[in-house]
Amino acid sequence: MQKRPQQQEALLVLQDGTVFKGLALGKIGTAGGEICFNTGMTGYQEIYTDPSYYGQVIVNTTSHIGNYGVQFREEEESDSVKISGMVCNFFSQIHSRSTADASLQEYFERANIVGISGIDTRQVVRHIRNKGVMNCIISSEILDPAVLVHRLNEIPDMEGLELSSEVCTKQIYEIGDPNQAEFKVAVLDLGVKKSILKNLTDRGAYCRVFPARTPIQEITAWNPDGFFISNGPGDPAAMPYAVETVRKALETDKPLFGICLGHQILSLASGISTYKMHNGHRGLNHPVKNLITGRCEVTSQNHGFAVKGDEVQDHRDVELTHVNLNDNTIEGIRRKDRPAFSVQYHPEASPGPHDSRYLFDEFAKLIEVEVR
Repeated sequence: MQKRPQQQEALLVLQDGTVFKGLALGKIGTAGGEICFNTGMTGYQEIYTDPSYYGQVIVNTTSHIGNYGVQFREEEESDSVKISGMVCNFFSQIHSRSTADASLQEYFERANIVGISGIDTRQVVRHIRNKGVMNCIISSEILDPAVLVHRLNEIPDMEGLELSSEVCTKQIYEIGDPNQAEFKVAVLDLGVKKSILKNLTDRGAYCRVFPARTPIQEITAWNPDGFFISNGPGDPAAMPYAVETVRKALETDKPLFGICLGHQILSLASGISTYKMHNGHRGLNHPVKNLITGRCEVTSQNHGFAVKGDEVQDHRDVELTHVNLNDNTIEGIRRKDRPAFSVQYHPEASPGPHDSRYLFDEFAKLIEVEVR
């Protein structure tokens, strides 16, 4: 590993005491969180700004990161970088894309993100695949592993952590054209991505986005035609307030659509439990089978919790609609007694393939039927 003169050494220390040595990137400092790996080869800026990654350190498994720079608006999924830190193999200090606004190094410095490069990410991924998900810490200012292990103990575990109220909007806002919109959708913001809102407005929705802890009475007072429950970070089992909101929304009999964390919250509101996975699904190429059509979709995913499959199978009012072809985990459900459905993966992608965007069309059709 050749060290450039301007780069400092850095350490990555895992919760089980494993130490990796590398080179500093981004801000010089110390940062920690739950370590997880993303297998996508493109779209790193969308990943870093996805609120679902809040509190996590991302291992980018593709060999080169930063080579096409960043754009400040077009490729951001929220108003700021949400990851806690980044681990990669080769980090490019320069970029080749002429339309880029800045290098990834400049972007991380502005966002105060600490990272480490020069790491054999294959070794890191194999380690956490075998040992399971765990916390980690990166430092380019403290190079004593013993000190970092002590600091690691201060980082909370993701299980039992409620984070949506930290990343969601603090004020209600609206998006779309009220004069041209065909219907109104109330969005419960648990960490919503911009591309999700765009997919809704592209299909004729006028959206009002509500903070995560908004009482259901305030949401229904707007008289929406449908409800959308967004993606987001943290443990769904630590969010009884959102579960109660969705339970009350279901009682209105209006169409409801949930994505990722929204899928887990709908499941909990239906009496189905969730659990922490040994390793989550994060990447752009996860195969999912639609059990209704029999077709396979290549999907974009980002989640560390999942819905218990046996409870879905045994539930009287819930139908399994999608399954992961790698490990048979639950990828989609729909209520038999309500116009409500959800998927664990990200049909909006950004980044990723567009195989699953038909789900937004199905949601719009559900609402159109109700409106008529």
